[in-house]
Amino acid sequence: MDNLLPAQEAAKIYHTNYVRNSRAIGVMWAIFTICFVIITTTVFIQPFWIGDSVNTPQAGYFGLFHYCIGNALTSELICKGSAVDFSSIPSGAFQTAMFFVGTSMLLIVGTMVCFSLFFFCNAGNVYKICAWMQLASAVLMVMGCMIYPDGWDAPEVKRMCGQMTDKYSLGNCTVRWAYILAIISILDALLLSFLSFTLGNRQDKLLPDDFEVEGAGKRA
Repeated sequence: MDNLLPAQEAAKIYHTNYVRNSRAIGVMWAIFTICFVIITTTVFIQPFWIGDSVNTPQAGYFGLFHYCIGNALTSELICKGSAVDFSSIPSGAFQTAMFFVGTSMLLIVGTMVCFSLFFFCNAGNVYKICAWMQLASAVLMVMGCMIYPDGWDAPEVKRMCGQMTDKYSLGNCTVRWAYILAIISILDALLLSFLSFTLGNRQDKLLPDDFEVEGAGKRA
């Protein structure tokens, strides 16, 4: 019983490497998911989705809900907007975009919370739950990024960017880093979702069938 046949030894080595590689990739996935939580939170909070340029009538910048516009007389920035007060958000499109991006952020935070399920549930099922959450987060982020420019015709935006500003046309303003980061985060979420689905499928079958059958046959 102590002497394993060569085929069984090879299967044992394969299984050991398979589990080791899956765990290493799983740790990388968890680290990247935590980084993605930080990215989406930053994208949601920071008011630097669009901003002024050298040709704009007023200085300022806009986020999903918070924005600042310069005073024409003193050049001092006057800031308004709150995530808990929809009436303070200058455009219905900004409100909708904030909802989608905020929900996307909450789903990714929920994915991190799901890490605790690895101690109680089947790892393959947990990976697949997280994969669907990350995929949904990517879809919501896409919707938020697509809807946001629909609010560029708001009076407050035109006051900063000029009267040539319209839906999906920024006039004299420019896209800022938070908007670019939001677009990049879509690709990140899709990659994490794909990796999570892959890890879930790998966890479903850690032992090869031929190893189990061959071992059972020899014992018989």
